[in-house]
Amino acid sequence: MPSEPSADEPGASSSARARSKAPRGWERALLSVGLWAAGLALAGLVSIVTIAGVALAVAYPNLPDISDLSDYRPKLPLRVYSADGMLIGEFGEERRNLTPIAQIPKVMKDAVLAIEDSRFYSHGGVDYRGLIRAALANLGRVKSQGASTITMQVARNVYLSSEKTFTRKLYEVLLTFKLEHLLSKDQILEIYMNQIYLGNRAYGFAAAADTYFGKAMKDLTVAEAAMLAGLPKSPSSNNPIANPERARTRQLYIIDRMLENDFITPEQAEAARKQELKIRSGVDNTRVHAEYVAETVRQLVYAQYGDEAYTRGLNVFTTVSAVQQDAAYRALRKGIMDYERRQIYRGPEEFLDLPAAAQDLEDAIDDALAEHPDNGDVMSAVVLEATPKKILAVRQSGEKLEITGEGLRPAQSGLSDKAPPKIRIRRGAVVRVVKTAKGAWEITQLPEVEGAFVALDPRDGAIHAMIGGFDFNKNKFNHVTQAWRQPGSAFKPFIYSAALEKGFTPSTVVNDAPLFFDAGVTGGQPWEPKNYDSKFEGPMPLHTALAKSKNMVSIRILQAVGTQNAQDWISRFGFDAEKHPPYLTMALGAGSVTPMQMATAYSVFANGGYRINPWLITKITDQRGKTLVESQPPLPNESARAIDARNAFIMSRLLQEITRAGTAARAQRELKRVDLYGKTGTTNDSIDTWFAGYQPTLAAVVWMGYDTPRSLGDRETGGGLSLPIWISFMETALKGVPVMEPSAPEGVVNAGGEWYYEEYARGGGVASLGGGLSDNGAPAVPAAPRAPEDKSLMNSDGLPPSRAPSPSEERRSILDLFRN
Repeated sequence: MPSEPSADEPGASSSARARSKAPRGWERALLSVGLWAAGLALAGLVSIVTIAGVALAVAYPNLPDISDLSDYRPKLPLRVYSADGMLIGEFGEERRNLTPIAQIPKVMKDAVLAIEDSRFYSHGGVDYRGLIRAALANLGRVKSQGASTITMQVARNVYLSSEKTFTRKLYEVLLTFKLEHLLSKDQILEIYMNQIYLGNRAYGFAAAADTYFGKAMKDLTVAEAAMLAGLPKSPSSNNPIANPERARTRQLYIIDRMLENDFITPEQAEAARKQELKIRSGVDNTRVHAEYVAETVRQLVYAQYGDEAYTRGLNVFTTVSAVQQDAAYRALRKGIMDYERRQIYRGPEEFLDLPAAAQDLEDAIDDALAEHPDNGDVMSAVVLEATPKKILAVRQSGEKLEITGEGLRPAQSGLSDKAPPKIRIRRGAVVRVVKTAKGAWEITQLPEVEGAFVALDPRDGAIHAMIGGFDFNKNKFNHVTQAWRQPGSAFKPFIYSAALEKGFTPSTVVNDAPLFFDAGVTGGQPWEPKNYDSKFEGPMPLHTALAKSKNMVSIRILQAVGTQNAQDWISRFGFDAEKHPPYLTMALGAGSVTPMQMATAYSVFANGGYRINPWLITKITDQRGKTLVESQPPLPNESARAIDARNAFIMSRLLQEITRAGTAARAQRELKRVDLYGKTGTTNDSIDTWFAGYQPTLAAVVWMGYDTPRSLGDRETGGGLSLPIWISFMETALKGVPVMEPSAPEGVVNAGGEWYYEEYARGGGVASLGGGLSDNGAPAVPAAPRAPEDKSLMNSDGLPPSRAPSPSEERRSILDLFRN
């Protein structure tokens, strides 16, 4: 039976052809699935669009208001400056120097754009080409510059958290478009360059330039700019202090990117690769050490502005002179370290078990010295070898140093085989070393003794220098303003000043003889005061007694003046009366004062009798330089007068004799000028030592002692410890300052080389008057006869012993008032 023709054959019937064109079952199924898939895709797309639309509708109104970015005001730290514009302190979590885009150097902008967003000025906020390139690079595991544009980073860093969620990413993109619409490209780049965190508390590239290179951003080289541009990706681990190798790798990559984008030439790129960078790390020994000044300013500003003080970008300008502050810092530290050389060696700070392997040894030394950082010029080191004649030690930098000869003397007891284990210097000991003026190394130790120094202008109270202790990081207690100590003999001038108002004159003779007060007089234990050298020299004029700091004379003067009168008088100088009980011990400085009080009190003598208040802040400005506060001290006027100008003048003459021929004679001798006035001070058992003095334009006070009071040593005095510090400071501070001595005020006369109140020169305080007139027309007072100075009779202090008074001196003496 013949077969039926196929549908394609000519003879096939129409029904057959129709059946052949009908879809088969599997085709129908496939078509159905395709239609369903297309429908689902379309539905999904509609859903996504709908969801995105809803999300946008919900999210966009909730975006933060970014209009304030058009007037960008980031958190800026409180900065403190010296009178000559040197930065001396900075407070705030974020160290930042706000720099307008026009002042950011091209090399810094190019370095940032090369690595972060080379198409920044051509895209609209989201770089789609960059996104595709980043995706391909990630798939191929090739290094890429990333997909986040600078605008996206600004949106993220200023307004958003760092969490990685779809919602945050959506907000980031929306904020990016909003920023691009509101701000210009330069405004966005300015925000980025100032806002970004770059490690070590530095925010923005201007702060980073100072942090890592110690220079202004405008002075950066291509190599330095490339190093800084590598920080945003990982500021903590990529910075050149924490990880030099990783920072170097990143820097070289950025130099290549700068070359690829034609920001630099091949020659500049090669030079940048070869440049050796000097990274600023650790303590900056070139800066002005004014930590106590800065902290005082911080407290004052915080009291006014609260927490805003640390974020408003306030700039505080002070009265402090950078030159004088530096001179004070160096002088005080040298004085303390000179004292420390005379002390018993207390032993190394720590002992290490040093490993034998070289790398392990290096790591152990690094770890140990990190715990014992350098203290200025007093540096730490680990001992590798130690014998009685030589010490070989190594610093954290890897520098090896050898200590021999005189450099071993301060720690000789620690090199003895018989030294106790805690004292003996041996391999693994952590010690302190300093470099001498001759460049040799010397072993030393961190001091336990403390000191304070303050200098101010006695004419208006402007503080020029203030050092509150040996090291602020070690002890933040400001001894200038917070340490209440006995002033000792440095307080005697105020008792003498009271005596001048009671008829005493520089030639009044008082007996330097023993005194004894029984329990009935003292109300407690019997008291038998002595002079410092336990010697008594008999009757002597007041000017000599003060120059030699005779205790017996001071006590007799106070007896005559009256303790209550004296207590009232010293309050004129700014002292707290309640801290100076009206007892005879006031004559020896047994009350309590601060170094700042002493400086302001001596200023009364220096300025002709006016009470001044110390001041520190001259001006406060905001981040844009607008003056918020400006202060000027009131000029001295009669309402501020503390003592008569005559009293101040004669006291200055008495204090000048001390620096010429008294306990502070080395002052005029070493500084080679006569306009110096002051008084040494040493308390019982040498617990405190002082020197307080002035030149008419500058008053300064030095104190030394232990925080927990104990003797500084039997032979330690204000003249030996504190005076050299004062002289060292004044050597710098008075350089170029002309010699000036105060002119005699109305109402005083000169007779025989001594100055007197006019009324006493006419007979009220002297025995007789001569027939002539002095230069100012007042009757002349005959000079008291003086024996020729016999150098062979100099005492241990280099001072001539007193002589017996002449008959004329005896007549005008009030000696009888003080006899036992």
